[in-house]
Amino acid sequence: MEAVQPATRTPVSVLGATGYTGVELLRLLAQHPAVELAYLSSEQYRGQRVSDVYPFLSGLVDETLGAPEPAAAARGEVVFTALPHGAAAPLARELLRRGRRVIDLSPDFRLHDPDVYGRWYGEHTAPELLPQAVYGLPELHRERLRPARLVANPGCYPTAALLGLAPLARAGLLTTPAIIDAKSGTTRAGRAAKVEQLFAEVNENFRPYGIAAHRHGPEIEQELALAGAAAPPLFVPHLLPVSRGILATMYVRVSGQKPPLDSLFETAYAQEPFVVLRGDGPPPELREVRGTNRCVLGWRWDEATGHAVVVSAIDNLGKGAAGQAVQCLNILLGLPETTGLESPALVP
Repeated sequence: MEAVQPATRTPVSVLGATGYTGVELLRLLAQHPAVELAYLSSEQYRGQRVSDVYPFLSGLVDETLGAPEPAAAARGEVVFTALPHGAAAPLARELLRRGRRVIDLSPDFRLHDPDVYGRWYGEHTAPELLPQAVYGLPELHRERLRPARLVANPGCYPTAALLGLAPLARAGLLTTPAIIDAKSGTTRAGRAAKVEQLFAEVNENFRPYGIAAHRHGPEIEQELALAGAAAPPLFVPHLLPVSRGILATMYVRVSGQKPPLDSLFETAYAQEPFVVLRGDGPPPELREVRGTNRCVLGWRWDEATGHAVVVSAIDNLGKGAAGQAVQCLNILLGLPETTGLESPALVP
Protein backbone atom coordinates (compact mmCIF):
# COMPACT_ATOMS: atom_id res chain seq x y z
CA MET A 1 0.00 0.00 0.00
CA GLU A 2 1.36 3.41 -0.93
CA ALA A 3 2.12 5.66 2.04
CA VAL A 4 -0.19 8.64 2.48
CA GLN A 5 1.72 11.87 1.94
CA PRO A 6 0.99 14.86 4.18
CA ALA A 7 -0.82 17.80 2.57
CA THR A 8 1.99 20.16 3.51
CA ARG A 9 5.64 19.56 4.28
CA THR A 10 7.69 21.38 6.87
CA PRO A 11 10.61 23.27 5.34
CA VAL A 12 13.96 22.47 6.95
CA SER A 13 17.47 23.82 6.43
CA VAL A 14 20.81 22.08 6.88
CA LEU A 15 23.92 24.16 7.63
CA GLY A 16 27.09 22.17 7.01
CA ALA A 17 25.44 19.85 4.52
CA THR A 18 28.53 18.25 2.99
CA GLY A 19 30.34 16.80 6.00
CA TYR A 20 29.70 13.16 6.84
CA THR A 21 26.96 14.06 9.31
CA GLY A 22 25.45 16.65 6.99
CA VAL A 23 25.25 14.35 3.99
CA GLU A 24 23.75 11.60 6.13
CA LEU A 25 21.09 14.13 7.12
CA LEU A 26 20.43 14.82 3.44
CA ARG A 27 20.16 11.10 2.69
CA LEU A 28 17.49 10.75 5.38
CA LEU A 29 15.63 14.02 4.82
CA ALA A 30 15.48 13.61 1.02
CA GLN A 31 13.02 10.75 1.47
CA HIS A 32 11.28 11.97 4.62
CA PRO A 33 7.56 12.21 3.80
CA ALA A 34 6.82 15.24 6.01
CA VAL A 35 9.64 17.68 5.23
CA GLU A 36 11.18 19.53 2.32
CA LEU A 37 14.69 20.90 2.01
CA ALA A 38 14.52 24.69 2.07
CA TYR A 39 18.18 25.73 2.27
CA LEU A 40 21.54 23.95 2.36
CA SER A 41 24.96 25.41 3.14
CA SER A 42 28.60 24.44 2.74
CA GLU A 43 31.63 26.69 3.11
CA GLN A 44 33.85 24.39 1.05
CA TYR A 45 31.43 23.76 -1.81
CA ARG A 46 29.48 27.02 -1.85
CA GLY A 47 27.88 27.63 -5.26
CA GLN A 48 27.95 23.97 -6.29
CA ARG A 49 25.01 21.61 -6.48
CA VAL A 50 24.83 18.95 -3.79
CA SER A 51 24.54 16.22 -6.42
CA ASP A 52 27.78 17.40 -8.03
CA VAL A 53 29.58 16.98 -4.71
CA TYR A 54 27.82 13.69 -3.90
CA PRO A 55 26.64 12.05 -7.16
CA PHE A 56 24.75 9.36 -5.24
CA LEU A 57 22.19 12.07 -4.39
CA SER A 58 21.50 12.91 -8.06
CA GLY A 59 17.78 13.31 -8.61
CA LEU A 60 17.19 13.39 -4.86
CA VAL A 61 19.08 16.49 -3.69
CA ASP A 62 20.08 18.82 -6.51
CA GLU A 63 19.91 22.13 -4.60
CA THR A 64 22.75 24.63 -4.84
CA LEU A 65 24.79 25.11 -1.69
CA GLY A 66 25.00 28.56 -0.13
CA ALA A 67 26.72 30.19 2.83
CA PRO A 68 25.69 29.47 6.44
CA GLU A 69 23.74 32.73 6.78
CA PRO A 70 20.84 33.06 9.25
CA ALA A 71 18.58 34.98 6.85
CA ALA A 72 18.78 32.26 4.22
CA ALA A 73 18.71 29.40 6.74
CA ALA A 74 15.53 30.86 8.23
CA ARG A 75 13.68 29.66 5.13
CA GLY A 76 13.42 26.46 7.13
CA GLU A 77 11.10 26.29 10.12
CA VAL A 78 13.60 23.89 11.67
CA VAL A 79 17.33 24.33 11.08
CA PHE A 80 19.95 21.62 11.53
CA THR A 81 23.41 23.00 12.30
CA ALA A 82 26.06 20.41 11.46
CA LEU A 83 28.99 22.76 11.98
CA PRO A 84 32.28 22.74 13.91
CA HIS A 85 32.18 23.67 17.58
CA GLY A 86 32.01 27.40 18.13
CA ALA A 87 30.44 28.09 14.74
CA ALA A 88 26.94 26.85 15.55
CA ALA A 89 26.24 28.88 18.70
CA PRO A 90 26.08 32.41 17.21
CA LEU A 91 24.01 31.14 14.28
CA ALA A 92 21.64 29.41 16.69
CA ARG A 93 21.21 32.68 18.60
CA GLU A 94 20.13 34.53 15.47
CA LEU A 95 17.90 31.72 14.22
CA LEU A 96 16.11 31.52 17.56
CA ARG A 97 15.63 35.28 17.45
CA ARG A 98 13.95 34.80 14.08
CA GLY A 99 11.54 32.29 15.60
CA ARG A 100 13.09 29.14 14.19
CA ARG A 101 13.75 25.87 16.00
CA VAL A 102 17.32 24.60 15.97
CA ILE A 103 18.72 21.08 16.17
CA ASP A 104 22.45 21.48 16.72
CA LEU A 105 24.71 18.53 15.92
CA SER A 106 27.87 20.23 17.20
CA PRO A 107 29.03 20.11 20.84
CA ASP A 108 28.04 23.75 21.44
CA PHE A 109 24.96 23.09 23.59
CA ARG A 110 25.54 19.61 25.02
CA LEU A 111 27.37 20.69 28.18
CA HIS A 112 25.34 22.66 30.70
CA ASP A 113 28.28 24.40 32.37
CA PRO A 114 30.07 26.99 30.20
CA ASP A 115 33.23 26.54 32.27
CA VAL A 116 33.31 22.81 31.49
CA TYR A 117 32.71 23.63 27.83
CA GLY A 118 35.56 26.12 27.97
CA ARG A 119 38.04 23.56 29.24
CA TRP A 120 37.44 21.32 26.22
CA TYR A 121 36.41 23.63 23.38
CA GLY A 122 37.31 27.19 24.28
CA GLU A 123 35.14 30.11 25.37
CA HIS A 124 31.46 29.62 24.61
CA THR A 125 30.06 32.11 22.12
CA ALA A 126 26.44 32.04 23.32
CA PRO A 127 26.40 30.91 26.96
CA GLU A 128 23.04 32.57 27.59
CA LEU A 129 21.39 29.88 25.45
CA LEU A 130 22.65 26.92 27.49
CA PRO A 131 19.75 26.88 29.98
CA GLN A 132 17.17 26.43 27.21
CA ALA A 133 19.03 23.70 25.29
CA VAL A 134 17.49 20.23 25.67
CA TYR A 135 19.80 17.23 25.39
CA GLY A 136 18.46 15.35 22.39
CA LEU A 137 18.48 11.74 23.55
CA PRO A 138 14.78 10.87 23.24
CA GLU A 139 14.98 7.73 25.34
CA LEU A 140 16.05 9.89 28.30
CA HIS A 141 14.50 13.30 27.65
CA ARG A 142 11.48 12.78 25.38
CA GLU A 143 8.99 14.96 27.27
CA ARG A 144 11.39 17.90 27.49
CA LEU A 145 12.07 17.63 23.77
CA ARG A 146 8.47 18.07 22.62
CA PRO A 147 8.31 21.86 23.21
CA ALA A 148 12.05 22.51 22.76
CA ARG A 149 13.28 25.42 20.66
CA LEU A 150 16.94 24.39 20.85
CA VAL A 151 18.03 20.75 20.77
CA ALA A 152 21.58 19.66 21.57
CA ASN A 153 22.02 16.50 19.55
CA PRO A 154 24.21 14.10 21.58
CA GLY A 155 27.66 12.92 20.60
CA CYS A 156 28.06 9.44 19.13
CA TYR A 157 30.11 7.90 21.93
CA PRO A 158 27.81 9.37 24.61
CA THR A 159 24.75 7.94 22.86
CA ALA A 160 26.21 4.43 22.86
CA ALA A 161 27.40 4.70 26.46
CA LEU A 162 24.34 6.40 27.94
CA LEU A 163 21.81 4.01 26.46
CA GLY A 164 23.82 1.15 27.91
CA LEU A 165 24.40 2.63 31.35
CA ALA A 166 21.38 4.83 32.13
CA PRO A 167 19.18 1.96 33.40
CA LEU A 168 21.93 0.95 35.85
CA ALA A 169 22.46 4.55 36.95
CA ARG A 170 18.75 4.97 37.63
CA ALA A 171 18.82 1.83 39.75
CA GLY A 172 21.64 3.22 41.89
CA LEU A 173 24.18 0.69 40.62
CA LEU A 174 26.85 3.15 39.44
CA THR A 175 28.46 3.68 42.82
CA THR A 176 31.97 3.15 41.43
CA PRO A 177 33.38 4.33 38.08
CA ALA A 178 31.97 2.42 35.14
CA ILE A 179 34.58 1.49 32.54
CA ILE A 180 33.55 2.38 28.98
CA ASP A 181 35.68 0.65 26.35
CA ALA A 182 34.41 2.05 23.04
CA LYS A 183 35.45 1.55 19.42
CA SER A 184 34.44 3.75 16.50
CA GLY A 185 34.71 3.86 12.72
CA THR A 186 36.70 6.59 11.02
CA THR A 187 33.74 8.79 10.01
CA ARG A 188 33.37 9.75 13.66
CA ALA A 189 36.28 12.18 13.18
CA GLY A 190 34.65 14.03 10.28
CA ARG A 191 35.57 14.50 6.63
CA ALA A 192 38.54 16.85 6.99
CA ALA A 193 41.90 15.49 5.81
CA LYS A 194 44.01 14.20 8.73
CA VAL A 195 47.14 12.09 8.65
CA GLU A 196 45.85 9.68 11.28
CA GLN A 197 42.76 9.07 9.11
CA LEU A 198 44.68 8.04 5.99
CA PHE A 199 43.96 4.54 4.68
CA ALA A 200 47.52 3.35 5.31
CA GLU A 201 47.32 4.57 8.91
CA VAL A 202 43.96 2.97 9.67
CA ASN A 203 43.89 -0.20 7.58
CA GLU A 204 44.99 -3.35 9.42
CA ASN A 205 45.47 -1.25 12.54
CA PHE A 206 43.65 -0.68 15.82
CA ARG A 207 44.55 1.93 18.41
CA PRO A 208 43.24 3.84 21.41
CA TYR A 209 43.27 7.62 21.54
CA GLY A 210 42.19 10.37 23.93
CA ILE A 211 42.76 7.97 26.84
CA ALA A 212 40.79 9.32 29.83
CA ALA A 213 40.99 12.72 28.08
CA HIS A 214 38.37 12.71 25.32
CA ARG A 215 35.94 15.58 24.79
CA HIS A 216 32.97 13.25 25.03
CA GLY A 217 33.94 12.22 28.56
CA PRO A 218 32.37 15.25 30.32
CA GLU A 219 29.18 14.81 28.28
CA ILE A 220 28.83 11.19 29.40
CA GLU A 221 29.64 12.15 32.99
CA GLN A 222 27.05 14.94 32.99
CA GLU A 223 24.19 12.79 31.74
CA LEU A 224 25.04 9.78 33.92
CA ALA A 225 25.09 12.03 36.99
CA LEU A 226 21.62 13.31 36.07
CA ALA A 227 20.49 9.68 35.80
CA GLY A 228 21.78 8.94 39.31
CA ALA A 229 25.41 7.83 38.94
CA ALA A 230 27.46 8.48 42.06
CA ALA A 231 30.86 8.26 40.33
CA PRO A 232 32.19 9.51 36.99
CA PRO A 233 33.01 6.89 34.34
CA LEU A 234 36.40 5.96 32.89
CA PHE A 235 36.07 6.38 29.14
CA VAL A 236 38.63 5.13 26.60
CA PRO A 237 37.86 5.35 22.85
CA HIS A 238 39.55 3.37 20.08
CA LEU A 239 39.70 3.73 16.31
CA LEU A 240 38.52 0.81 14.19
CA PRO A 241 39.53 0.24 10.54
CA VAL A 242 35.90 0.56 9.39
CA SER A 243 33.93 3.49 7.99
CA ARG A 244 31.00 3.67 10.39
CA GLY A 245 29.74 2.21 13.62
CA ILE A 246 30.42 2.25 17.36
CA LEU A 247 30.68 -0.76 19.64
CA ALA A 248 30.94 0.03 23.34
CA THR A 249 31.57 -2.55 26.06
CA MET A 250 30.90 -1.28 29.57
CA TYR A 251 31.92 -2.83 32.86
CA VAL A 252 30.07 -2.01 36.09
CA ARG A 253 31.19 -3.33 39.48
CA VAL A 254 28.12 -4.13 41.57
CA SER A 255 28.20 -4.66 45.33
CA GLY A 256 26.00 -7.43 46.63
CA GLN A 257 23.88 -9.89 44.69
CA LYS A 258 23.18 -10.06 40.98
CA PRO A 259 21.08 -7.08 39.85
CA PRO A 260 17.86 -7.65 37.85
CA LEU A 261 19.44 -6.63 34.55
CA ASP A 262 16.68 -8.03 32.35
CA SER A 263 13.95 -6.11 34.12
CA LEU A 264 16.00 -2.90 34.28
CA PHE A 265 16.48 -2.84 30.52
CA GLU A 266 12.95 -4.02 29.77
CA THR A 267 11.50 -1.27 31.95
CA ALA A 268 13.69 1.36 30.32
CA TYR A 269 13.39 0.39 26.67
CA ALA A 270 10.69 -2.21 25.93
CA GLN A 271 8.55 0.46 24.23
CA GLU A 272 11.41 2.26 22.48
CA PRO A 273 11.23 1.87 18.69
CA PHE A 274 14.97 2.18 18.10
CA VAL A 275 16.38 0.14 20.98
CA VAL A 276 16.81 -3.58 20.37
CA LEU A 277 17.21 -5.63 23.54
CA ARG A 278 19.40 -8.65 22.99
CA GLY A 279 19.99 -9.56 26.64
CA ASP A 280 22.19 -12.63 26.91
CA GLY A 281 21.49 -13.61 23.30
CA PRO A 282 23.90 -13.07 20.39
CA PRO A 283 26.11 -10.07 21.21
CA PRO A 284 25.49 -6.79 19.34
CA GLU A 285 27.63 -6.22 16.27
CA LEU A 286 28.26 -3.31 13.93
CA ARG A 287 26.77 -4.66 10.73
CA GLU A 288 23.27 -4.95 12.23
CA VAL A 289 23.12 -1.20 12.86
CA ARG A 290 24.92 0.13 9.78
CA GLY A 291 22.78 2.78 8.10
CA THR A 292 20.08 2.65 10.81
CA ASN A 293 18.92 4.66 13.82
CA ARG A 294 19.01 1.59 16.05
CA CYS A 295 20.91 0.85 19.22
CA VAL A 296 21.34 -2.86 19.99
CA LEU A 297 21.99 -3.71 23.64
CA GLY A 298 23.26 -6.93 25.18
CA TRP A 299 24.33 -7.73 28.72
CA ARG A 300 25.86 -10.42 30.89
CA TRP A 301 26.47 -10.91 34.60
CA ASP A 302 29.91 -12.12 35.65
CA GLU A 303 29.37 -13.92 38.94
CA ALA A 304 33.06 -14.45 39.67
CA THR A 305 33.96 -10.74 39.69
CA GLY A 306 30.58 -9.15 40.46
CA HIS A 307 30.48 -7.17 37.24
CA ALA A 308 27.61 -6.32 34.92
CA VAL A 309 28.90 -6.22 31.33
CA VAL A 310 26.80 -4.20 28.88
CA VAL A 311 27.46 -4.02 25.12
CA SER A 312 25.90 -1.43 22.82
CA ALA A 313 26.15 -1.02 19.04
CA ILE A 314 25.09 2.02 17.03
CA ASP A 315 25.92 3.62 13.69
CA ASN A 316 27.87 6.74 14.63
CA LEU A 317 26.28 8.60 11.70
CA GLY A 318 22.81 7.19 12.44
CA LYS A 319 21.73 6.95 16.08
CA GLY A 320 25.01 8.68 16.92
CA ALA A 321 24.30 11.76 14.79
CA ALA A 322 21.95 12.34 11.83
CA GLY A 323 19.42 9.59 12.55
CA GLN A 324 18.99 10.78 16.10
CA ALA A 325 18.61 14.37 14.87
CA VAL A 326 15.78 13.27 12.55
CA GLN A 327 14.20 11.37 15.45
CA CYS A 328 14.30 14.62 17.43
CA LEU A 329 12.81 16.47 14.44
CA ASN A 330 9.91 14.02 14.39
CA ILE A 331 9.29 14.71 18.08
CA LEU A 332 9.34 18.48 17.52
CA LEU A 333 6.84 18.13 14.66
CA GLY A 334 4.55 15.76 16.55
CA LEU A 335 5.19 12.91 14.10
CA PRO A 336 5.75 9.23 14.85
CA GLU A 337 9.41 8.96 15.80
CA THR A 338 10.02 6.28 13.19
CA THR A 339 8.99 8.56 10.29
CA GLY A 340 11.71 8.43 7.64
CA LEU A 341 13.88 6.16 9.78
CA GLU A 342 12.54 2.66 9.20
CA SER A 343 15.13 1.32 6.76
CA PRO A 344 16.81 -1.97 7.71
CA ALA A 345 20.55 -2.25 8.15
CA LEU A 346 22.91 -2.22 5.18
CA VAL A 347 24.04 -5.84 5.19
CA PRO A 348 26.53 -7.03 4.05
